[in-house]
Amino acid sequence: MAKEDVVKKWLDIVGQDIEVAILNHNNGYWLYAAFLCHQALEKALKAYWVGTHEEDPPFTHSHTRLLNGCGLIDKLSDEQLRFITLIEPMYIEARYPEQKLDVAKMLNKESSQYILTKTKELIQWIENLLSVSMRP
Repeated sequence: MAKEDVVKKWLDIVGQDIEVAILNHNNGYWLYAAFLCHQALEKALKAYWVGTHEEDPPFTHSHTRLLNGCGLIDKLSDEQLRFITLIEPMYIEARYPEQKLDVAKMLNKESSQYILTKTKELIQWIENLLSVSMRP
């Protein structure tokens, strides 16, 4: 599959994750909205990785590892770095229900909206950098 096709595939899934995150937010499922925002951001970073590197992205859910690996960590603003610190723990594994409860206690309608807004902004920033990087 061509690099452009792989990037498009990742970005299509990003869009789906954001749409479902919005549905979860609007229905009061803030934990799942935050989780899907985490996933969307992870996939946007993997799209960037594929678009700018020869090797495949690592199998990781760590935004920090992906940002470091694809060279974006030093380009983030202080606000973006703070957001990464906030959203990184939103990846929760289903087999640890106590972890889900701890994360859920941190979320409400306002924090969920903040996470959605900042996720969309950061994804747009990544997509803009990607389009510049992939120009012939």
